[in-house]
Amino acid sequence: MKKLFAEFFGTYWLVFGGCGSALFAAGIPELGIGFAGVSLAFGLTVLTMAYAVGHISGGHFNPAVSFGLWAGGRFEAKDLVSYILAQCLGAIAAAGSLFVILSGKPGFAIDNTKAGAFASNGYGAFSPDGYSMMSAFLAEFVLTLFFLLIILGATDKLANGKFAGVAIGLGLTLIHLVSIPITNTSVNPARSTSQALFTQGEPLMQLWLFWVAPILGAVAAGFIYKNLLQQSETE
Repeated sequence: MKKLFAEFFGTYWLVFGGCGSALFAAGIPELGIGFAGVSLAFGLTVLTMAYAVGHISGGHFNPAVSFGLWAGGRFEAKDLVSYILAQCLGAIAAAGSLFVILSGKPGFAIDNTKAGAFASNGYGAFSPDGYSMMSAFLAEFVLTLFFLLIILGATDKLANGKFAGVAIGLGLTLIHLVSIPITNTSVNPARSTSQALFTQGEPLMQLWLFWVAPILGAVAAGFIYKNLLQQSETE
């Protein structure tokens, strides 16, 4: 249960900090943090929670990461469902908190006809810069694949584990710097689900892509790292 609570709170912080920065701080005229600030915020959420609770649960905070670690031989299949459930509940709780806070501002309403509403993910007309479904799928697949390669490499028993959280957090920052204009950046099905549930409409209909592409990319990375990159202690 401690592992599941760690995943719950870690994912809560990722969604609250990352999506919260997009909703509260990115759009303030002249003082807004912009794409770069939101990207850094997402990276900082993972970096801080990796050191806070990573030693308890492994610091997944993302269903795709759990699948990727399973494919890489670092995580047992029997724990996948419970971890993913804890992650999704943490993300939804964070989205609920964001919704309540935003509701305290006069005139607040989620316009689910616009791209990025309530920090949701999307493609086509719901991509921040109008990218197609194919572009969105490829971006989410490739970026999640490399995110898992970073995670698997940085946490390898032969790597310097003290800096793993820094590498992973900066990796997620870079991913957001690349892909916010494409999909508003997912690489995390729990993060996408929480925002889509509150947004409803087309973002919820497009949610399938933000489960399928990241998980496929993560699983591919797990097999690649395990079979092509991982060294033994004797090599």
